[in-house]
Amino acid sequence: MTSERNLLSSPGNAWIATLALLFLYLPIATLVVLSFNQNDLMTIWSGFSIKWYLAVFDNTSILRAAKNSLIVASVATALAAVAATAAALGLVRTDAVHRGAVEGVLSLPLLVPEIVTAVALLMLFVLSGMPLGLLSVILAHTVFCLPFAYYPIRARLAGLDPALIEAASDLYAAPWQRFVRIELPLLMPGIVAGALLAFISSLGDFVITYFVAGPGSTTLPVYIFGMIRTGITPEVNALSTVFLLVSIVFITLAFLVLRRVNESARRQ
Repeated sequence: MTSERNLLSSPGNAWIATLALLFLYLPIATLVVLSFNQNDLMTIWSGFSIKWYLAVFDNTSILRAAKNSLIVASVATALAAVAATAAALGLVRTDAVHRGAVEGVLSLPLLVPEIVTAVALLMLFVLSGMPLGLLSVILAHTVFCLPFAYYPIRARLAGLDPALIEAASDLYAAPWQRFVRIELPLLMPGIVAGALLAFISSLGDFVITYFVAGPGSTTLPVYIFGMIRTGITPEVNALSTVFLLVSIVFITLAFLVLRRVNESARRQ
């Protein structure tokens, strides 16, 4: 009979875990603290101030980039959620061989390095004659976000009781009635979780956006990169902190929804 073992109780593991967490999160904590620095030089602390946050919200270029990010993330998330829901419903009725092949294709954006995906999409848009702008960014993000939206929906669909669909068919419910009244409400937690993951992935993407964005379609990550190249100021820290808080909120929501989905699947 095996007994459970706490890895942190092993000699040295607790120190290794602590050092790893400090290495990962201490720079982020430093960035947040320095975003409240009153001094124009980030390395010299001269007092607490929120002037850099006021400067961020008073900067029209930053607000324009934030607007572009929200537009791209919202539209790409909606398109990815619809496509992922349709794919999940279609593949659940497909044989295992074809289902595995299609799911492998859907997983490619997660497996292929982003730089490869970005170059491939850029070549596709150039060869097709599509001008680079918000539309090209939205289409690229839809492809990139599709697997993030698909797998929570697929997991939720796998946990549903097939007898519910069969009972609806026995009661002469039309396919659209089964979908609207039974499948869609039951799939909604998975759809919401997938949409949240897709939204935060789109919101924070830099590599693909940098390649396929055109004039007037700069998003926040691309704008932050441009600010760093021209000289780091506490304004960059303030903008990064706001971006970090938004990401934490959406990741937390996605985690809570996914936990609810898993608990519901276990009860079934």
